[in-house]
Amino acid sequence: MTEFELIARLTQHLPRNESVVVGAGDDCAVLECGAPDRQLLFKTDAVVEGVHFTKDTPPEKVGRKALARCLSDIAAMAGTPDAAVVTIGLPREYDVILVERLYAGLGALAREHNVAIVGGETTTNPERMFVSVALTGHVGRGKAVLRAGAKVGDAVFVTGELGGSLAGRHLEFEPRLAEARWLATHFKVHAMIDLSDGLAGDLGHILKASKVGVDVGSDTVPVSRAAKLAAKGSSTAKPPLLAALTDGEDFELCFTVAAPSAVRLKDAWKEQFPKLKLTCVGKLTSELGMRLKDKYGAHAFKGNGYVHFA
Repeated sequence: MTEFELIARLTQHLPRNESVVVGAGDDCAVLECGAPDRQLLFKTDAVVEGVHFTKDTPPEKVGRKALARCLSDIAAMAGTPDAAVVTIGLPREYDVILVERLYAGLGALAREHNVAIVGGETTTNPERMFVSVALTGHVGRGKAVLRAGAKVGDAVFVTGELGGSLAGRHLEFEPRLAEARWLATHFKVHAMIDLSDGLAGDLGHILKASKVGVDVGSDTVPVSRAAKLAAKGSSTAKPPLLAALTDGEDFELCFTVAAPSAVRLKDAWKEQFPKLKLTCVGKLTSELGMRLKDKYGAHAFKGNGYVHFA
C-alpha cells in the first residue's frame, strides 16, 4: 500500500466538529477560530534521517528544512504562518551541540517569517533522528486557495525551476509565502499546491481534486541546471524532463488561473519578482489524466512523483 493509498484508507472516517472548514486532503486544514475576518490554517510535517536528510547533513539545514516544509504548505494556501511546536526524536547517545545547531537553523528561518516557536516534545528514537513540526497560520475568511478549484481551460503555472533538488536545493529552498499572497491578492487563483513530490505527482492532486485533466508542453517545463548536469554526468541519472516531473522536493508553487489572465499575470509577475522565473507549462482539459505534448502529439504520462512506501 503506497503513501496515498494509506492516507485514503485512514481518512475515510476521521471525526470532525463544527470548527472544520477543510479537513484532511489539502495542503493545510482550514479551521474556524472565532475571528470574523480570518480562518486558521493548521499543518504538520516531518523530516527523517535517511529519508529527508543524511547523517552528515549540517544540522542547521535539517532544522531549517523541517520548518520550511510546513511554511511551503502555508504558502500553497496563500496564508501567513503564526506559531509552531517542534517534536524531535533522538538516539540515546545524542550530541547536544548538534541539537542546538539544529534549533539554530530552525529558529533563524522562524524569525525570518515572524513565526513563534511555542513548545514541542523530545523523545528517544533509537535508530535515527527525526524532527516533526506542527504549524499554525491564518488566511482571510474564505480566501484559502484549495486544490479543488481548477477549471477546464485554465492555464497551469509553476514558479522557479524543477528537478535535481538532491544536489542541495532541497535543504535551502525558499518557501514562496510572499509570492503566493501576492498572487491571491492580485489574481483569481483557482487552485494551488506546493511541489514537494514532483510536478507530476502534485499537479495530479489538483487534477484529482478538481476532476480535470492537463496537457503539459514537454518543452515548456522549466528544468533546473542541476537536473541537466546530473543527466550529463551519469548514465543512470533520469533524463532532465523526467527529473523535473518526478524528483520532488522543489517546493515551488504550481497553480491555475483562467487563460485570459495569463499574459497579464506574466507581465505583472516579471515586474514584481524579476529574479524568480514563472512558466506556463500547460492547459487544463476535460479529458482526465496528464498528457505530455511534443511535436509528435500528446502522449499519456503515467509517471508519478515521489511516493513513500512505493
